[in-house]
Amino acid sequence: MVPQWEQHRCSVGERHRRHLEHRNQPGNVNALAWSRDGNKIAAVSGNIAVQVRSATTSKLSLTYKGHTQIVLTLAWSPDGRQIASGSAYGIVRVWDAATGHTHVTYAGHSAEVNAVTWSPDGKYIASGGADGTVQVWDAATGRLRFTYRGHAGGVNTVAWQQGSLLLPGYEAPIASGGADATVQVWSVGEVDAVVQRWPVGRAGNTHYPQVMALQGELLIYRGHSGPVTSVTWSPDGQLIASGSEDGTVQVWSAI
Repeated sequence: MVPQWEQHRCSVGERHRRHLEHRNQPGNVNALAWSRDGNKIAAVSGNIAVQVRSATTSKLSLTYKGHTQIVLTLAWSPDGRQIASGSAYGIVRVWDAATGHTHVTYAGHSAEVNAVTWSPDGKYIASGGADGTVQVWDAATGRLRFTYRGHAGGVNTVAWQQGSLLLPGYEAPIASGGADATVQVWSVGEVDAVVQRWPVGRAGNTHYPQVMALQGELLIYRGHSGPVTSVTWSPDGQLIASGSEDGTVQVWSAI
């Protein structure tokens, strides 16, 4: 059966907006990601396959079947050429959005990967997992650069700052939200940079040498009373909106 998009009209005051609905999507839809140019949508289909479709016509351009466990999170690279997908098996795969070729398989997590995000320059990926870590690694090689251990519990959501007022490349702040009901905003830099020193066990990987280190100040937002499930930056990179199991969305200044 040919998949179809169905148009819907929703009343918002006196205005109407048209929406498209894709039916015949097998299984649960666990994750969605829109390409930066707005032309394509990637969706987890049937729990382990990722479908890439036209956002306007529903035409299927690719089905990626590189995972063997449920895919929980997706993120397009800034240039729209690659997709990072994280699974319940603790694996992140980076693959070509046009051909489906797997470029990198990252296996640094010991539990499911709940969130992935790209650095603004597309060189690094930060992945957050139920193992309580956010791991920053090279998107081209899979080499681990830094492990953040500031959360007291699993990490549910990770977002690298995007916007007009960015620090260079990977130094842009990362916001991570977790089961400990906090959002933590932090940055990494090269190890020879001036860095903030952290007590053992507070943050950082104490077992392996770090190619990067925490830089500047750590901001911890404690406005939620339940696990934080989502975070997103405002377009100018100055504000964060965070959603929680406490039933609230809170918007606050991160800079």
